[in-house]
Amino acid sequence: MKFYNSLTRQKEDFIPLEKGKVKMYACGITPSAEAHIGHLYQALIYDIMRKFLQKEGFDVTYARNYTDIDDKIIAKSNELNIPAKDYAEETIKKIDSEMKLFQIDDPDIWLRATENVDNIIHFVEGLIKKGHAYATKNGDVYFSVNTCPSYGKLSGRNTRDALDGVRIDNDEEKNDPLDFALWKSAKPGEPYWVSPWGNGRPGWHIECSVMNYATFGDQIDIHGGGRDLVFPHHENEIAQSESLTGKPFAKYWTHNGLIRVNGQKMSKSLGNSLLMSDLRKSYHIESIKFALLQNSYHTDINITDNLFPDAEKHLFEFYKVLQNAQTLGKLEGEDETVGQNFDIAMRDDLNTAKALSLLFGIFKTAKEKIANKDKSVLATLNSVIKTYSLLGLFKENPDKFVSYVMSKQDSAVPEEVKNLAQERWQAKKDRNFAKADEIRAKISSLGYEVKDTREGFEILKK
Repeated sequence: MKFYNSLTRQKEDFIPLEKGKVKMYACGITPSAEAHIGHLYQALIYDIMRKFLQKEGFDVTYARNYTDIDDKIIAKSNELNIPAKDYAEETIKKIDSEMKLFQIDDPDIWLRATENVDNIIHFVEGLIKKGHAYATKNGDVYFSVNTCPSYGKLSGRNTRDALDGVRIDNDEEKNDPLDFALWKSAKPGEPYWVSPWGNGRPGWHIECSVMNYATFGDQIDIHGGGRDLVFPHHENEIAQSESLTGKPFAKYWTHNGLIRVNGQKMSKSLGNSLLMSDLRKSYHIESIKFALLQNSYHTDINITDNLFPDAEKHLFEFYKVLQNAQTLGKLEGEDETVGQNFDIAMRDDLNTAKALSLLFGIFKTAKEKIANKDKSVLATLNSVIKTYSLLGLFKENPDKFVSYVMSKQDSAVPEEVKNLAQERWQAKKDRNFAKADEIRAKISSLGYEVKDTREGFEILKK
């Protein structure tokens, strides 16, 4: 098993700190709004990583967090005139519900920033005692970056470059512009906790360091998150954790790519965020997963108009093969080659793109075997269903998936095209093939194609 380690910038053999056991953490969601496709993608990747490590025989403990207090949550709660705690709780319930509808399993441990405030205070006190942090007269506490000589080792930035990537808040109170907040003094009307430095709340970066420390101890095996978190968030986590413990924080740093919409970075300000709830209404959840897993998880995903329709079309063809195979008998038995090739792909840095590409050859051969009444196809397809369920695929009943897609196609086809297709079908039954070909050409000119099936015909968008 190999992972690309963002810290060393190379692919490495995976060897956990303790033989057979894996301590794994992925940065979760700030519940300031509904969950979008970026949240789904990150949760999907680390759910799959956890499951494949378990398949490989590792005892995995997987933790994720909710950053359930921050500026955006406070602003939204003020806008709605409800307590920040209540707003965060309601939003978390909605997000959890969406994740369950997408069949993303819960982590082994859920963590929340607000449930770890005492741990955060103790951690910050430890950093102050060691000379890595300092309190200001206004009750803020900052980490002193110049006390951490290795700062920048994850992102590859030197301190001058790093200044370009951070916001300078309360600059006059800092010893150095690059220093970042561990504890933020409360502004009027904000939620707060009592601390040795005055009323306030945790800074963003300190939360993950503390929750890891409280849950796993000094070190973890895998730390994950989106590539947008490399700097400053993950860089700051390393600085805080290693300054307190004197040990390497995480052995492997893994980062998934970002979501782009027609080439632009997805953001709320651009109005191009794709909500999980909206996606689910438009496409089958397996089609969405198939689309997201077609690339290496390190690379950005560009959401174009065709991405999800094309993915659904591929799955539709696969499910039709599964459906047709049932005419030969029950899908049972095992084809070891399917699982072996899948494992080879996944051991190479969780290469879902390679794993999915294997399906096209498998199903092409399966169609030929079905046509020849070769019952060995039943074991192959049964192994596909069992193997690829780890990616969240082929869990639907084939008849149900095929009917779902066909009903969508049918509802989108203009009545004129439907009538022409029916007329062509009748011409074929009457053996008037010249007329049937003429109608087919007319349908094609309208942007559709007709494919003959055992049951009759289907209409597809060209």
